[in-house]
Amino acid sequence: MNKAELIEAIAASTDLSKATAGRALDAITGAISSALQNGESVSLVGFGTFAVKARAARDGRNPQTGATIKIAAAKLPGFKAGKTLKDAVN
Repeated sequence: MNKAELIEAIAASTDLSKATAGRALDAITGAISSALQNGESVSLVGFGTFAVKARAARDGRNPQTGATIKIAAAKLPGFKAGKTLKDAVN
């Protein structure tokens, strides 16, 4: 499912127009992104939790030359599925 299909599904299940459903989806993703940028986590009970995870610095290899390179530490968005979502998938 892509973004357009998700907007259509939201519009169909909520009796909203596609434009309104699109703005709602953009607002949700924007709010989650803003919270993660501020180092907060977003928890949707039954669905899951979005949180920032830290990745430590490490050594890697250039596949062409075989030379060792330093890979910097990074913060990455992460998602942990909730029990209701896990049960729905299984």
